[in-house]
Amino acid sequence: MSDGRFFTIFAPVFVSTVMNRLSSQQVSLGEKVGYSLGDAAANLVFQMMMIFQLKFYTDVFGLDGALAGSVLMVASLSAVIVDPTIGLLCDRTNTRWGKFRPWMLWTVIPFCVFYILAFYNPGIQQKAHVALYATVSYVLLTSDIRERTSIATVRFVVVTIAQFVVQGLTLPMVDHFSDGHTLQHGWTVTICIYAFIAFIFFLITFFSTKERIQPPPRQTISMREDVKSTFSSVSWNAMALLTFSLMWGSAMNFYFQYNVDQKSLYDFLNHFVNLDPEDSYNIGFSVFNMMGAVVQFVGVICLSQYLADRFGKRNTFKVCLAMTAFLTALFYIPEPTDVGLLFLINFLRSLVYAPTIPLLWAMIGDVADHIEYENHRRATGFCFSGIMLALKLGLGFGGAIAGIFISMFGYVSGGEVAVQNESAMMGIKLVSSVVPAALFMVGVVALHYYPITKEYNENMQAELAARRRFANQNNNVK
Repeated sequence: MSDGRFFTIFAPVFVSTVMNRLSSQQVSLGEKVGYSLGDAAANLVFQMMMIFQLKFYTDVFGLDGALAGSVLMVASLSAVIVDPTIGLLCDRTNTRWGKFRPWMLWTVIPFCVFYILAFYNPGIQQKAHVALYATVSYVLLTSDIRERTSIATVRFVVVTIAQFVVQGLTLPMVDHFSDGHTLQHGWTVTICIYAFIAFIFFLITFFSTKERIQPPPRQTISMREDVKSTFSSVSWNAMALLTFSLMWGSAMNFYFQYNVDQKSLYDFLNHFVNLDPEDSYNIGFSVFNMMGAVVQFVGVICLSQYLADRFGKRNTFKVCLAMTAFLTALFYIPEPTDVGLLFLINFLRSLVYAPTIPLLWAMIGDVADHIEYENHRRATGFCFSGIMLALKLGLGFGGAIAGIFISMFGYVSGGEVAVQNESAMMGIKLVSSVVPAALFMVGVVALHYYPITKEYNENMQAELAARRRFANQNNNVK
């Protein structure tokens, strides 16, 4: 398996550097499919955490918004120790299956169990104990295979497909399985289904893929050098800051339930589908997300490769992210009855954000190459685990900001309040628009310092290819 730059039959956005690297290594259709299924499995978890975790804590667990956000933040801080450690361990793992794939096999069962526990309410009544349970279960989930699959380069290349499933079908599934039962029962059955699918997909990925890129043959094992070469890399620091800034989405769930007029939403949806008025939120939010996923999918296929080939990955990402920030801020404008405008903004935002989806992980793969290029040593596991640490911290802090904001503005937790007060609705609107837009602009600034331009990358890849040919020739002579 390559180190994070790959393609699938679902989203054939083949960045030129990837094709150069794999030009002499034929990859079967079965391996491409297996790779993409692992990516889909990872996103069955990631999308749930990003979109529904905070609202689950407030409305199902009944935690105050600030406390729920604190759970996410505290749990994410555990990654400061766990993720780099796992990365270093993976770089030092040597089995007949490779360095990274074994971690997927060894941890797939506990991962699925932790996934279920993170969305399961054991019936604890005291809120302090509920918060403790939520923290522990969230730490177990995010410190397990999530990082290992990231290290194993099981990437989000088919993120739009998993996004379509999770964001579009979760609420209808929860509602269906809650019929005649508790809301918790609906969540538990839904998560169990996702966990089972993820389990199967991860196993398929393990058995159908192989690792290709190896460290330089004479590279010595040195934890100190791995840490030094990674943390001193300008490209790695820029990508870590960018990844940290991209974590948004949790508050949109609140926005749709409380800041959108449900009658106007029903009237808008009724032009396209027949539904009961009480289903306006569940169906409306699902349609909103599915439309975004479809637009992103089309944008990935039609725009990513073309723009990256013409302008380079960095410049494409920078412009698209700046436009995404602007359109995200526009969510502050619609009145509760402006449902059509809300969907239009989502359409445009999804379209301009789409090219960045495959480019992010391709660029992180370029960073691993850049570290090798500058230091003549490769630490893929530590490089990727560090990026995933930034992602997890962004996810935790993003959730914490959202939770603390809505709590400060007076949000009432528990899921039993049909209408929030005006102050709470203002807080929800801010963390759904202006706040994530500001974070996106941080990412734009980070990209300004990312040194791997299109021309630089072409020269770097040529040099690395020459080094590897030379190393292989020396090994063959011996």
